[in-house]
Amino acid sequence: MEKQNSGFMNKFQAVLEKYVVPVAMKISQQRHLAAVRDGLTILVPVTIIGGFAILLAMPPVDATVKATNILTSFLCAWRDFATTYSSTLMIPYNLTIGAISIYVVLGVAYRLCKYYKMDTISNLITTILVYLCVAGIPTAYTVGDATVTAIPLTNIGASGMFTAILVAIGVIEINHFFIKKNLVIRLPDSVPPNVAAPFNVLIPGIASLVFFMGIDGLCHTFIGTGFSGLIYAIFQPLLSATGSLPSIIVINLLMTTFWFFGVHGGNMLGVVVTPVTTAALALNAEAYAAGKELPCIFAGAFNTVYGGYISYMAVVLCLLFFSKASQSKSIAKIAVVSTAFNINEPVIFGLPTVLNPFTLIIFYICNNLNVAIAYGLMSSGFLGKFYISLPFTVPGPLQAWLASMDIKAIFVWFGLLVLDVIIAAPFMKAYDKQLLAGGENAEA
Repeated sequence: MEKQNSGFMNKFQAVLEKYVVPVAMKISQQRHLAAVRDGLTILVPVTIIGGFAILLAMPPVDATVKATNILTSFLCAWRDFATTYSSTLMIPYNLTIGAISIYVVLGVAYRLCKYYKMDTISNLITTILVYLCVAGIPTAYTVGDATVTAIPLTNIGASGMFTAILVAIGVIEINHFFIKKNLVIRLPDSVPPNVAAPFNVLIPGIASLVFFMGIDGLCHTFIGTGFSGLIYAIFQPLLSATGSLPSIIVINLLMTTFWFFGVHGGNMLGVVVTPVTTAALALNAEAYAAGKELPCIFAGAFNTVYGGYISYMAVVLCLLFFSKASQSKSIAKIAVVSTAFNINEPVIFGLPTVLNPFTLIIFYICNNLNVAIAYGLMSSGFLGKFYISLPFTVPGPLQAWLASMDIKAIFVWFGLLVLDVIIAAPFMKAYDKQLLAGGENAEA
């Protein structure tokens, strides 16, 4: 039976390596998709700053709460402080998550510039100019006796993210085409490069501006909304579809399969997942700031916090509690601390989980069961949705709490961990027996 299983796994691995992995690698390395994935990764510090700003400005405490003990006294003091300085505290949020599309344009354009080895700063300035020109018609506001014209933050927030991505890719591609065809202003070689570089993008920049503003004008004329509004209307159903539970389960199955073969599942699917979860997180933050119901479940680190962060820890705990083989016992002792901070490489490559059918089954079951339960609890309103971004090394239960500011998230996280340990225990015991049968020495 073992030889039959081994033969099947070898055939299955050969099929994946021949047909699936090469396609996935090409998709993940495609220059535009990679620029989107890597460009949005640059935004992590911005989203963290914005998340903490909105947390300080809008503490999770009701106006009816009275100071009756140390905890409620702290919360009431926090609430009073936030009420007094709300306008100041919200400035970092408004200029980070509230204007996230600005950073999306810069991040994606920067990564694509680096790919083409183009001058960075001059192309970024051109890209941000074009985006602002099509982000939305500026609105006139009366401030005291003066009239101020400005682009509303709603136009450059989460709803403008996909427009920002398309503009960034489009402008850099147009600029690259003009530069490649030498359709640029060339100054004498005696002119310093830092002076000549802006002139190289002048003609391409004008072409990009005319192209996108032309499309924006046509959109206003024929459909009554601008380019940004059209793109948001197109991508909104995709955002909803990708955030559905079946979609999340499919994503998890694919990620787990890639990791099984030692291929980074996050990188493979990040080109699809990252834009969706980043946009959803920004939409949730906007809704929270407006006092509305948070619309998205599949937001921020939801999938990893309630998925792999729990199942990997369950595997390590099973090794600590039940393993007799010295190899796995030693790995568990080394990995328990790193896994607590969501660094799973010691388990992935040390145990290993790569090409390990026992852990593959565990992750297939646990990751999707965890996410399904958390999804159901959020959908029912029992559990808060994510609207704050945190560094990935924040331990899972703390991240579940702080990302949603729902204290129940800690108890749900540990409840799922217990469930995962129960599910994983028989598989890890079987794996331990296999190690011992293979000549591994048991600890005394």
